[in-house]
Amino acid sequence: MKEKKRYVCQQCGSIAVKWMGRCPECGSWNSIVEETVHPANKSASNGAKPELIDVVEYSEEERIVTSMAELDRVLGGGIVPGSLVLVGGDPGIGKSTLMLQACGFLSAQNKVLYVSGEESAKQLKLRASRLGIAGGQLYILAENDINVIENAVRELSPPVAVIDSIQTVYSPEMDSGPGSVSQIREATVRLMKLAKDAGPAIFVVGHVTKEGSLAGPKLLEHMVDCVLYFEGERYHSYRILRAVKNRFGSTNEIGIFEMRDKGLVEVESPSKYLLSGKLRGVSGSAVACVLEGTRPLLVEVQALVSDSGFNIPRRQTSGMDYNRAMLLVAVLEKKLGYSMSREDVYINVAGGIKIEEPAADLAAAVAMASSFKNRPVRENMVIIGEVGLAGEVRSAGFMERRVQEAAKLGFAEAVIPYENAAELRGLKIKIEGVRTVKEAVEASLL
Repeated sequence: MKEKKRYVCQQCGSIAVKWMGRCPECGSWNSIVEETVHPANKSASNGAKPELIDVVEYSEEERIVTSMAELDRVLGGGIVPGSLVLVGGDPGIGKSTLMLQACGFLSAQNKVLYVSGEESAKQLKLRASRLGIAGGQLYILAENDINVIENAVRELSPPVAVIDSIQTVYSPEMDSGPGSVSQIREATVRLMKLAKDAGPAIFVVGHVTKEGSLAGPKLLEHMVDCVLYFEGERYHSYRILRAVKNRFGSTNEIGIFEMRDKGLVEVESPSKYLLSGKLRGVSGSAVACVLEGTRPLLVEVQALVSDSGFNIPRRQTSGMDYNRAMLLVAVLEKKLGYSMSREDVYINVAGGIKIEEPAADLAAAVAMASSFKNRPVRENMVIIGEVGLAGEVRSAGFMERRVQEAAKLGFAEAVIPYENAAELRGLKIKIEGVRTVKEAVEASLL
């Protein structure tokens, strides 16, 4: 058959009938590239046949433990054999370091293959020496060709393989260059088939673009079993590993690491880290307890309310949903009588944590009230609860676990919803149950 040409957007993966300067699907400019389509081999194949689900043989496979507790937690208890995991993050954030350290731990018990398309074997050896990785059954391969990578995995048959990174892998049968949509899709499909057929768990490293999405089509995230994002400020030492998709575990778990000279170190008590540097006796600061999966985390919610020098006041949030914060501003103005229409409002969650659950609403509202009144929140107090539009404080789930975490870190008082307070008994912390935001502010401020 004759080869055909097609035009593919390198941002969204859509196919156009001719070259255009602007993609009609995603609107990006100069992203459409001409690619050659090779005729498919139409040889007959029997393939798989449908069968009844009751006759499918199944055995519970044990997960592979990496000895990195934070990584195992995010994966749902360890690595599932035959799974395809995508690890994404900004360039230089530490994805390769995390994967190489995990391989170092795993190589003490099993064969592990680390494939790098960005570094030579000597560079990998130099980085491994810096991280203190030596001995074990760690095999390295500096290669970009997907055919060579596939053959190496089949010959070595390791339980775990790492491909760093998917943007550098290419198939010589395709005319487009490495990093294009077609090459990324082709390489991922072949790695997925390799993981399902040969049985190794394959980690694929992917870079994040300046827009904040994984380079390549969004289809890439739908093809893999698990998507992990490695987050954090490049010039700060702490990193957060977050699962945004996981077919074998929770998507709410996070792992916290600290980047040091000799690699990543697990943070055993994240709440202490998140509250480090908190000033005492300062207005505009309140402590909340949020749940990330099964882990309670104490976070500091900061607010700054000041007179605006403009006709339209500025409202800015970091670590908290903007619309949720503006809802709380409206509640304070309507239900507590605070004149916020001419005030600039800034809200920040310290430590780089992003709050998504509504149980931090009450702490954010109290922090804004504290800054507005210039009265600090009581020392050693944690504030938990969801705020409704009527100014009521609604209950939050797993309250006992949250309060116990606060007591463990030395907090003496907890302001929580009245419904939750009636259920708690025998805790070594003073409980204050409130029904409205006004009651919470009165009970919290000095």
